[in-house]
Order: sequence, then structure tokens, then C-alpha cells
Amino acid sequence: MKVLLTGGAGYIGSHTCVELLNQGFEAVIADDFSNSKPEAVKRITEITGKNVDLYPIDICGKVALTKLFEEQKIDAVIHFAGFKAVGESCQKPLMYYRNNLDATLTLLEVMKEFNVNKIVFSSSATVYGENNPIPYVETMPITGCTNPYGWTKLMIEQILKDTANADPDLSAVLLRYFNPIGAHPSGRIGEDPSGIPNNLLPYVAKVATGKLPKLGIFGDDYDTVDGTGVRDYIHVVDLARGHVAALQYADTHKGVEAINLGSGKGHSVLEVVNTFTRVNNIPVPYEIKPRRAGDLPEFYANAEKAKELLGWEVEYTLEDMCRDLWNWQSNNPDGY
Repeated sequence: MKVLLTGGAGYIGSHTCVELLNQGFEAVIADDFSNSKPEAVKRITEITGKNVDLYPIDICGKVALTKLFEEQKIDAVIHFAGFKAVGESCQKPLMYYRNNLDATLTLLEVMKEFNVNKIVFSSSATVYGENNPIPYVETMPITGCTNPYGWTKLMIEQILKDTANADPDLSAVLLRYFNPIGAHPSGRIGEDPSGIPNNLLPYVAKVATGKLPKLGIFGDDYDTVDGTGVRDYIHVVDLARGHVAALQYADTHKGVEAINLGSGKGHSVLEVVNTFTRVNNIPVPYEIKPRRAGDLPEFYANAEKAKELLGWEVEYTLEDMCRDLWNWQSNNPDGY
């Protein structure tokens, strides 16, 4: 099976590409490198010993995407491409709606033209909003996103549902991620955020390298195990394995399925920081700051559906995530 990965040079896309190649799939990457680097594709080949056809294109452009489909016999698509920074989406909502929705609409139109009817979509737990109880289950109502980034994910889910309703041959799996962290155990690929990281673990790693002075922890008075926020962290390789399992599921099932990919349990910010320090023997200075508006005390997945439908569950521990992240960061202090 030949799989197109849109945004396949990014953090999750590159790790998923490695898993696909290691399991005997062929892979084609389309990426405009707006939030990734070509070096990641070279390292995918280095890790797997297999070549990947790379198209440095913006998939919003129908002419370029059609040319790719003309040249490659694509059997299925994993759709990662899209802008993904929550804060930036609030500052530039039109850019997020235009890019993320256009990319998906163009992709689905070209897939239809070439009779490609299997897609796995990179969605997010942000679609559950603020009002659902913990843990999040796929049957919950999803109507309360808190930022334009989250709304684009929810809108794309709806686009895929409507498209599948009109096309009985389409199979779409909507993977709702929780908090991906870590890096490939080889230390050759990992997360390489532009500028100051938005997420906890990349920020911790930058503090550990001395590139940032200290970590700010927003709030220590939540009703949680130690007062700091609790999140569901998942190793990026486990997440990548989940995509391969979802692709295999899509190959034998029609219609739309939304599936959580998470560990099913939460870890507090302090637990993560202390684990990173203990596993890697590196202090991470931090200071407690006031709560941020919109932050939830805790959220984590109910991961039973992934186990039932995909035969998937996490294999890596928080210790593994922290160790692999530092292996990547210490060997690549400036990223790619």
C-alpha cells in the first residue's frame, strides 16, 4: 500500500512515516516546510534504510496536488498538514481557517478524482472543549472549542463526516490526540518547534540545554494531586503506531470513526518535570506563575475504543518519553 502523508515532514508525520516504512508500506510526503525541515525526510531514510518520494508543495494548491496524484499511485492518505499553534490561531484566525480548511477540501476533491477512499485525519482532543467530564469519550458532544485551531479540527471532522455520508466508499478515521511528547529512540528525529516552544516538554528541554532560563508553571492551586495541571501524555512513537493501526482499520471498514489516542491517565506538570530531572539527571529550574485563562485543571482520554477497534494501546512510559526527548534534544540542540 502506498500512503500519502500530508505534512509528513513534521513532528508526528515523520515518526509515522518511519513506522509505516518499517511495517512494509510505501510512503510519499507532501510538505511545504512552513513548520518542518527537509532534513527530517533525509533522517527518515537514514533510520529505515528506505527512500521516500518527497513533494515540497502546499496541498492547498490543486494543480500541484493533482500532479502528485498523477505521478504516484496513492492508495490511502494520512492528513497531518495544517497550522497548529493555539495562540497564533487566536491572533490570526482567518489564516488558520483559510489554510486548514482549504487544504482538507482540496485534498478530498483530488482524492475523489483519483478514486482514493481511505483517509486518517490528525484531529485533536481540543474538540472536546471545556464542558465535558473527564475522561473524554468519543461519544461525548463536541461543540465547545475554545480557539480557532480547535474549531478547524472540529470543522474538518464534520467535513469528513458529511463527505462519507455522501460517498459510501469513503473510509475516514478521526484520531483525537492528547499530548504527544518524546522523540524517536534513535535520537535522529524529534520535535523542532520554531521560536519559543508552546508545549511543556519542548520548553523543559530548552531549559535543560540552557537556551531558556527557567520554566514557568501556570498555577499550583488546582484540585489535582499536587496543585498543577494534569494532562494525558503519549509517546510520539506510540502515536505513530496508532496511525498505522488506524490505516489498517480504514482498509477494511467504511464510514467514519472518531478514536482517542491517549494513555488513559494523566500526569501533572510537576510530575513531568521531576521525572525529566530524575531520568536524565539534569535540573530544570522553574517558577510558579498565576493560572492562565482557559486552562483546565486536568484532562485525559478514555482509550478503550482504540484498544477494541485498533488493537492499540500505549507501550512507552513517562520515563521513556523524558529519556527519548533528552536524547533528541541533547544530540540536536539547535534542532534540524
